[in-house]
Amino acid sequence: MEKLAINGGIPVRKVPIYYGHQCIDEDDISAVMQVLKSDYLTCGPEIARLEKRLCDATGAKYAVAVSSGTAALHAACYAADIGEGDEVITSPLTFAASANCILYTGGKPVFADIDPDTYNIDPESIEKHITEKTKAVIGVDFTGQVVELDEIRSICKKHHLILIEDAAHSIGTLYKGKPVGSIADLTTFSFHPVKTITGGEGGAVLTNDEKLYHRLILFRSHGITRSADYMELDRGSKDNIGKWYYQQMELGYNYRITDIQAALIISQMDKLSLFKKRRQEIVALYNEAFKNFPGVILQKEISASDTARHLYIIQMDLKKLSVGRKEIFDALWAENVCGNVHYIPVYYFPYYQKLGYRKGLCPKAEALYERIITIPLYPAMSDADVDSVIAAVKKVVGFYSNYKEPQPV
Repeated sequence: MEKLAINGGIPVRKVPIYYGHQCIDEDDISAVMQVLKSDYLTCGPEIARLEKRLCDATGAKYAVAVSSGTAALHAACYAADIGEGDEVITSPLTFAASANCILYTGGKPVFADIDPDTYNIDPESIEKHITEKTKAVIGVDFTGQVVELDEIRSICKKHHLILIEDAAHSIGTLYKGKPVGSIADLTTFSFHPVKTITGGEGGAVLTNDEKLYHRLILFRSHGITRSADYMELDRGSKDNIGKWYYQQMELGYNYRITDIQAALIISQMDKLSLFKKRRQEIVALYNEAFKNFPGVILQKEISASDTARHLYIIQMDLKKLSVGRKEIFDALWAENVCGNVHYIPVYYFPYYQKLGYRKGLCPKAEALYERIITIPLYPAMSDADVDSVIAAVKKVVGFYSNYKEPQPV
């Protein structure tokens, strides 16, 4: 009955609006069809074309396309030579892959707390967690906003640490006018369908360091090379090896991306500036609608970040509401505004609990988790869709609000 009461007055939207959705057009379909009709479905020319496009777009010297954003993070940790006994500092407010990649290479994730205003990892908390075992920092560009790169790079330089930027959310974002992808020692992208551009799946690692680049190339393909320059060969045998010959130099993985995916990502990159513009338009509409709305707190942005926002998060001001986040979340779904929560703190999961992590490590991240909801944001949303989301949020939050304006004395 409470659901009916909430829905009174404004009709429930009939078609669900999900928090994210890919935007595919005829150019994208044509690009994929051309590859399907070609000689190469994988290990072909589209891979190099994609890598060049990524370098051109970001200013990075090298790009290595891989099968997923998780593969990119794993490859970055491998290239950074993270291993047994090494600690790597990252944020708990992220998808599990940002921490899992450390475990993949034998390292130990160490969770630093967040800035409660921006929701990104707090440089001050990073500094507090550095020990003699710390090898690297993985900064996560949460929702697409860049972490405080200057501050974090300064910390890393001071302590001789490698900086990996998990930019799964932030392709197209600028930091002080410079594109994300060419600033950190290693930067990773994801091309999952809900991200700013997509290949269905796929990822990439970008770097300006040639040595790191060659480690990434090996890791992507089983640790195997066909280049005599990187083989272990007897003197004089370099010129005598056959075209069939290859060597496995290290233990790598099959993290290759297909030409089908690469072609789709290349086509999507043609629309990156349009996607960013539309996302920023929707963010501006949401910000205006909710900036003074009781019960809702908005994420703040640092002035250095020209953000291509991947996610739009509203924080519930529970002091002004009669219910918790779950009731708000469920009521929005009843309105066909199908949100999500990004993210459950990584160390909450049973797997991490079995490793010895406990709740209470990052109180600011934990407090934020209890209050956040991700609402729809993707370029194909119409203004009417945006209006529907705004109306639903205001109706639901307003229904549960116990906030009263102060009365004049």
